[in-house]
Order: sequence, then C-alpha cells, then structure tokens
Amino acid sequence: MKYTYAFEKMAVWHVAKNAVKNIYVKTKSFPREESFGMTSQIRRAGVSICCNLAEGSARISHADQSRFYEIAFGSAVEVINLLIISKELGYLSDGDYLEIRPELEMLTYQINQLSGKKPNRP
Repeated sequence: MKYTYAFEKMAVWHVAKNAVKNIYVKTKSFPREESFGMTSQIRRAGVSICCNLAEGSARISHADQSRFYEIAFGSAVEVINLLIISKELGYLSDGDYLEIRPELEMLTYQINQLSGKKPNRP
C-alpha cells in the first residue's frame, strides 16, 4: 500500500473502527433469534459510523463533510440506544455495557468536534 486515505489518518475513525470490532465481539453472544434483528441493527449502525466518517473525509466542502459527520454522530447515538435496550433485555451484560459505553461517549464527542458543533442537550 502506497497511499493512505484521509480517513485512515483520522484518530476518530480509529476509535470508531475499534468500537465496531468491540460491538461485533459483544454481539456474538446475542440470542440466535436476534441475528436479523438486534444483532444486525447494532452492527450495521456501528459500521455506518466508520463509513460516514470515511465518506465525509473525502468531501471537499465543509458543509458536505459536516453532513456525513452528523450522520456518523446519529449512528453512534443509535448504537448507544441499541446497547441500552440490549442490556435491558439481558442480551448484554452490565460489564460489557459499562466497557463499551465510555468508548461510544468519547466517539460522539470526537465526531462533534469534527463538525464544529456543540452537542444537543435537553
């Protein structure tokens, strides 16, 4: 490999990629009947974070980049929501949840920094 793409140089992309790997590991133990439900949804949302960071990094205008970073942020929040539900359904242990939650909180913070926006808070 002679070329490194911009997203490969982004610290936030590496955090997202590691979070996705962690999500795949944690969801291996989910019930078989959730293969096409919760397991699939949480994994797709996790991968969406990485993909939108990569695609946003390839955009020239700040507005285009920000839009993809906003989508990545939304996917990260979706993952957090799915983790909460998974924990409450007993698919995810408290320990696994407490291990991955801070990683996703850091990720949402870093994505917000990319787009230059302050997080929405109630």
